[in-house]
Amino acid sequence: MPLDPQFRAMLDQLIAAGAIPLAKGTAQESRAHYRQLSMARRGGEGYRPEPIGSVEDRTIPGPGGPLPVRIFTPTEDLGRVVTYLHGGGWVLGDLDTHDPVTRRVANGLGATVVSVDYRLAPEHPFPAALEDTLAALAWTADVFPGRPHVVAGDSAGASLAAGAALRARDAGGPELAAQLLIYPATDPTMSRPSVRENGEGYFLTGRDMGWFFDLYLPEEHRADPAVDLLNAKLAGLPPTVVTTAEFDPLRDDGDEYAGRLAEAGVRVTHLPAAGLIHGYFGFFGVVDAAGRQVTQVLDAVAELLP
Repeated sequence: MPLDPQFRAMLDQLIAAGAIPLAKGTAQESRAHYRQLSMARRGGEGYRPEPIGSVEDRTIPGPGGPLPVRIFTPTEDLGRVVTYLHGGGWVLGDLDTHDPVTRRVANGLGATVVSVDYRLAPEHPFPAALEDTLAALAWTADVFPGRPHVVAGDSAGASLAAGAALRARDAGGPELAAQLLIYPATDPTMSRPSVRENGEGYFLTGRDMGWFFDLYLPEEHRADPAVDLLNAKLAGLPPTVVTTAEFDPLRDDGDEYAGRLAEAGVRVTHLPAAGLIHGYFGFFGVVDAAGRQVTQVLDAVAELLP
């Protein structure tokens, strides 16, 4: 398919305004830029947060000290729980940038969502963010016992979710009912064709991803199966929903990971998003096709849960 026309118009505006690439100067400057973009894409001054049962900010014990989380209770609680990891290349993003997404996940699944403000690189390179993810998974399992537990994330957060699912499998818990991987980064070598095909002009650039990996992942850790996911042993992982976007440098990362999960005997639902770009999950309510795809993805996760 061609690029969705609503995304085409939006990208043209972002390019004209110099808003792409995401990496702008230092990590701190790039975080401010990403935060500004995240707030702007919510639909302008008339934006109102999606109504939800309740929202609570708190801290939980983490390996590097108190770990901030935001807990979302859905409007209709179906007895499920999600640990959610935001995107941003392990360098950008926070609880606020992904607040609309986590609200949508909570209401779409009827699940309490624990959104994790994990430590960011370069101040805290790998494995800090993964250790925070594992601490949050264990805390969520302890505080919400008996609920089907989903680990979920987008982009870098999906990579953290997948790595945490591998570690949880190997450690014997916590037990996970499913994982939701939204355009995950699975290949630190960045050698898949989509990096070249979609590396310029589609919101996330190949240079952005290279910069993120350089800040986050020291060379001695690049073969760790928790990040080199395409070379990990995948048998025994929970049922998984993977969604990818056609015009995304990470498209092949997710497509190939879904295929390798299936080869390993894992139940996989793979939902490619034709005509869409990286980050589409944050554009529901702004881009019609993104909203439809988000609903389809969350429905697929719901089908895996009691």
